[in-house]
Amino acid sequence: MILGIIGVLLIVVSIFMYQLAFKQNKDNHSKLKKEQKAALKQKSRTTRALAHSMLGVAVILVIVALFQTLGSKYDIGTLNYDTPIEVTTDKDYGGGHSEMPVVYEMKLPTSGTHSPHDLKFGFYEEKPPTEKLVHNLEHGDILIYYRPDASQEIIDSIKYLVHFKKAGAGVLSAPSTDIPEGKEVVVNAWTKTMELSKYDEKKIGAFIYQNINKGPEQIPANIRRGGGTM
Repeated sequence: MILGIIGVLLIVVSIFMYQLAFKQNKDNHSKLKKEQKAALKQKSRTTRALAHSMLGVAVILVIVALFQTLGSKYDIGTLNYDTPIEVTTDKDYGGGHSEMPVVYEMKLPTSGTHSPHDLKFGFYEEKPPTEKLVHNLEHGDILIYYRPDASQEIIDSIKYLVHFKKAGAGVLSAPSTDIPEGKEVVVNAWTKTMELSKYDEKKIGAFIYQNINKGPEQIPANIRRGGGTM
């Protein structure tokens, strides 16, 4: 915030200096001696150069401030809500790879044989192959399943939550017709399931905070940038 304010102030000052340099060039110098004219031209060039430098610094400060603002908005620590959540620990069915379709014991599996390819983090309007979603869970990602007829309020909240990351792990969301009757959302991590009868952003946030980046195959952020097959 402070960097942004400083950047804006520098932009204002640099604009003033550009105007000053323009005025120095525009003024009538006909009665001045050659040396005085040269001195004024040099002064104008110096003013413009200083204005260029200040503007460059200002732009950098504003960009840094914007990145800091975005970073703090999706700081995983902000999801550390003091709210109780009920999480089921599921059977671990392993994590082998297969290019073939897999028949899972669970309708919304949290482990098991899966595709060698994973998916990018983010919100999906259509459900991707389950085999790929399970691969994401293996890397410590969080998966939020929503009903195809979910309200716009729920959709907007989920679209906010899928921006959170920790190390090389992130959040995905997809629709599913396999959500149990009476439940609005199901949230999965590797061998972990939370079902909610009523959508609760804080409970989902707490689940993300407690379970993200805890899969059996964790990959650093500099290698796994945003999910997707490496």
